[in-house]
Amino acid sequence: MDIIFIIGAVFDPLSLLIILAGVVAGLVIGGMPGLTANLGVALLLPVTFSLEVTEALLLLTSLYTSAIYGGSFAAILLRTPGTSASAATAIDGYELTKQGKFDTAIRVATFSSVVGGAASGVALLLLAPPLSLLSLKFGPAEYFMLAVFGLTVIGTLSSGNLLKGLMAGALGLLISVVGMDLNSGFPRFTFGISPLSSGFDFVPVVIGLFSVSQAFLMCEDVHSTIQKAEITVRKWRYLPTWAEFRDIRGTLARSSLIGVFVGILPGAGGDIGSWVSYNEARRFSRDKESFGRGSIVGVSASETANNAVTGSSLIPLLTLGIPGSATAAILLGALIVHGLVPGRALFTEHANITYTVIFGFILANLMMGVVGMVLAKRMASVALVPQVILVPIILILSVVGSYSLGNNIFDVWTMLIFGVIGYLMRKTGFNPAPMILGLILGPIAEAGYHQSLVLAPTTVFSYILNSWIALTLLVLSVLSILSAARIEWKRVREGRKTPSVMTPQNDNN
Repeated sequence: MDIIFIIGAVFDPLSLLIILAGVVAGLVIGGMPGLTANLGVALLLPVTFSLEVTEALLLLTSLYTSAIYGGSFAAILLRTPGTSASAATAIDGYELTKQGKFDTAIRVATFSSVVGGAASGVALLLLAPPLSLLSLKFGPAEYFMLAVFGLTVIGTLSSGNLLKGLMAGALGLLISVVGMDLNSGFPRFTFGISPLSSGFDFVPVVIGLFSVSQAFLMCEDVHSTIQKAEITVRKWRYLPTWAEFRDIRGTLARSSLIGVFVGILPGAGGDIGSWVSYNEARRFSRDKESFGRGSIVGVSASETANNAVTGSSLIPLLTLGIPGSATAAILLGALIVHGLVPGRALFTEHANITYTVIFGFILANLMMGVVGMVLAKRMASVALVPQVILVPIILILSVVGSYSLGNNIFDVWTMLIFGVIGYLMRKTGFNPAPMILGLILGPIAEAGYHQSLVLAPTTVFSYILNSWIALTLLVLSVLSILSAARIEWKRVREGRKTPSVMTPQNDNN
């Protein structure tokens, strides 16, 4: 490895231009609902065939990390996650926008994304071989318990009503089993509809529950604007204030670790990382009631973790040839197309290429923060546009995003149906977030359980608990359930005290 060569290659004018192009393309793709990082990398893959291998990988990895961050723009402005990894960001980010604090939300989201992405780049640089070994220890039992632990997050995503949260999560689990059973080959809950044999696609469901339902809610008052107070240029800040940094510094560290850990687990992805991180941030927060009402800690937790997944998902890819995410799987194809085979050779024979890409990835995260804040300053005016204009824009982008996923009109119908479901849920006090979590983790839990059932020499539970990792996850799951129960009990107890406390104040008025 030649350090001088690597630094020169990263800061070469052509390399900087390619990284900038990847960052801008990622922000545009990530900011449009349905146009995921997977789609962006897949679209640009043919373009890279004419580039040198280093330039090709710099372009694709820059687009990857910036697309994940770009999803926060629409999530914060319109409660329309640009990518599924930004769904958790929409919960508190949109509430901040409604309060006239879009600048605060995007500032925290940008800073957190840069920290998370850079942290994952450093992990990729320093810890790739040892961390990749941990992913090899995850078998069916460990993945099953990881999914179970993720499902316990539902208790703290329930917006003050544990029962409704559990009901929404159960509905998500039910929807996740629609389609062909991989073990028996028997169709489940398809009702003779052939497109359902492959189940509901995740992206149209997310767009429907968050984007379309939000458009329906906006239709109730189409002449108003999201934000009541205009953000003046002189108030705009590019970095968090000291008070904001003090509030999120613990979250930055914790969520970076969570994102890096989740990223090295094949198939987990930024969705799980952001939700788990959001849950842990709420668990450790002294002001749990602020979550869902405009908490910058919630925004920071989600954005730090989903960008921390990007770099760490490349760890098992580069060292073992095991992609840690769907986008990493596409990057695996790019490596092979350019004649590179994952493994030790990447860090010995092709070390200059590999480390140039890693340093370029870290630089892309820094560049992403600068470009993102410059664009955000101009995009703040979107929150002042009348909703009568925003509603058709959201619906058009939602339709385009859903259809472009597989050029299938069934995905558009799926999006519309779940848009109605999401609207009815939000009108009746149900939070769509637990439903999304159930939909994500259902297949992982089912696959892990079925495989454990086949491999178990005696009982499946003894097989699962025979792993120290699975046992640790079980303990964490129990603690998570107890924590959610404690929060609910405290909420109910305080609710009972409220009438006696508030009555004298009302009388005095």
